[in-house]
Amino acid sequence: MTASPHPEVTTAARPALRLVVVRTPQPPLVEPRPLRLVLPGVPVPRRMHRPGPRPRVMTQQDPDAAEFGPTLSSRSDLPDPGAAGRRLITLTLETLAGRRPLAQVQPLTSPGVFAALAGGRRPQWCAEGASPLFVGHVHVCEPVDGVAEVSAVARRAGRAHAVAARLEGIDGRWRCTALQIG
Repeated sequence: MTASPHPEVTTAARPALRLVVVRTPQPPLVEPRPLRLVLPGVPVPRRMHRPGPRPRVMTQQDPDAAEFGPTLSSRSDLPDPGAAGRRLITLTLETLAGRRPLAQVQPLTSPGVFAALAGGRRPQWCAEGASPLFVGHVHVCEPVDGVAEVSAVARRAGRAHAVAARLEGIDGRWRCTALQIG
């Protein structure tokens, strides 16, 4: 027999181990769905749109397809998205500042984006003041073929503002389908 490292504790003197469940005053681990506050007269916010994959590009095998509307273009048929994004952002901000007519932005945007720009609501920093507007480096991300997401920082009167746009290749050119100006 070997001697125990603690001679005063014997194996016969130890009580049997048992499991004791102790209730804690903590909330349950499963979080309930968050409540949405809806005020009268205030529109209910919609869930954020997560675009899925783009539909297939129409090929020349279907000659009647061109008669039914715009055709999605692949990346190889489109110009540089960085230059198109810079042009779109610059033209849009100059239009909102009142330095260009709104009609110059129409060929670059989808009908929904153009209607939002024509709605008359302009960011205050863009509409007021006469200081020059500088658009910084344009960042480009291409999540799928024929889609480019561009972002840039616009500076005016010592302040910086974020601008982001989603460009989709339609009929061989980039067209803005979403625009956010911060």
